[in-house]
Amino acid sequence: MSASTAPLKVLVYSDDVNTRQQVILALGRRPHPDLPELEYVEVATQPVVLTNVDAGGLDLLILDGEAVPSGGLGIAKQLKDEIYECPPVVVLTGRPQDAWLATWSRAEAAVPHPLDPLQLSEAVVTLLRGRVPATTS
Repeated sequence: MSASTAPLKVLVYSDDVNTRQQVILALGRRPHPDLPELEYVEVATQPVVLTNVDAGGLDLLILDGEAVPSGGLGIAKQLKDEIYECPPVVVLTGRPQDAWLATWSRAEAAVPHPLDPLQLSEAVVTLLRGRVPATTS
């Protein structure tokens, strides 16, 4: 167990506070025992997303593709095009058929609305495992 490891910072972007809360509740403080606790940065606008990513220190971005006026898919594409070593991105799509848009955006994972906590946790844990140094037991 990596209890002494610093928390992983996860940015959650949506213009809808309920969507942000659904994501945070679905993942909880520690989505898997092999991972450190998560620290959330809640963001409601594109400029604040860009400011936070530019500042660095984030381990994962969860972007709502249904957010307005700036959708998470477009933001993901912009970040992947402009930020060197951009953190992994999970996009929340409007429906499963929108997975092709997630591919276009270069997001590493896509989870459709309505959010399935198990599917979201699986995507997040898979991406965060790559951000945590392996421990020997």
